Amino acid sequence: MTRYGPMYGPDVTFLGVPPCTVEEPVTYADADVVIIGAPFDGGTSHRPGTRFGPSAIRQACYLPHDGSRPSLALRVDALKDLCVYDAGDVEMFGGDIERSLAALETAVHAVAAAGAIPVVLGGDHSIALPDATGVARHHGLGRVSLVHFDAHADTGDVEFGSLHGHGQPMRRLIESGAVRGDRFLQIGLRGYWPGPSTLAWMAEQRMRSYEMTEIVARGLDTCLTEAFGIATDECEGVFLSVDVDVVDPGMAPGTGTPEPGGFTSRQLLDAVRRVCYELPVVGLDVVEVAPPYDHADITAYLGNRVVLEALSAIARRRHDAETGTPWNPTQPLLDDR
Repeated sequence: MTRYGPMYGPDVTFLGVPPCTVEEPVTYADADVVIIGAPFDGGTSHRPGTRFGPSAIRQACYLPHDGSRPSLALRVDALKDLCVYDAGDVEMFGGDIERSLAALETAVHAVAAAGAIPVVLGGDHSIALPDATGVARHHGLGRVSLVHFDAHADTGDVEFGSLHGHGQPMRRLIESGAVRGDRFLQIGLRGYWPGPSTLAWMAEQRMRSYEMTEIVARGLDTCLTEAFGIATDECEGVFLSVDVDVVDPGMAPGTGTPEPGGFTSRQLLDAVRRVCYELPVVGLDVVEVAPPYDHADITAYLGNRVVLEALSAIARRRHDAETGTPWNPTQPLLDDR
């Protein structure tokens, strides 16, 4: 079996799950989830380095890379209970953003069309455009809502003379019709960008953007519950996009555009768990992990755990649908062991 493997780093799979090849659907015909690396930082506006993110996220764990991770909280082993493969990295040349994004969209669409959930490891946030588009092409343009955790809205128009970059994918998704503006939920925004004209455009699209001041005043759980109601209205599936800079840089320093005043890592993990347990997630990406600015692999570990939390919640959602027994988050750890 031919396998491209990673562009940056050793050819390892996510925590030891089996490999597959995107161009050979037979290698993942039974997959529930396929992990894809997108080692691209050609869309960054500030500090590059996220091209090394997929390799770092795959390897950031102190436990054996044995294809097994039983969740203490959710009482499932996502890497065993789901059929998870790793397709390695898509070839994404940093000097040609249009070619690179097109190659990624092709890979994501192939995985979605095979009936699996694509989980994309970035890479800068410009990859959200091909990621969500590839999923929407399979499930229906405008039929997939988007839940977006980020410090930044990423709704810029033309930046540095280009329509593509990590500050613009959400505008391109809405303009293309892949995702409806009124089914676009942003959580964790803060800071000093974008400006008034971009905010006015977002309002015209009927986006729902939760800035940190509102989240603090109303409570994160309240905001999530409200967002979930919007996300599931007239949409068959949900795409989850997680930019690690939604977390405060004190807990996630390894990123290109850090913005103080964000989530704790605990808040992000709990929120991702809720999204993937309560909503019909059909694709997700984890972006903007930039190892050159990380300290002691803090951010890479967080990225790894975001993926694991998402997969564990998806596995638990399927388990509960099959058994009719809902997960009880108040159950003591050792009950019924």
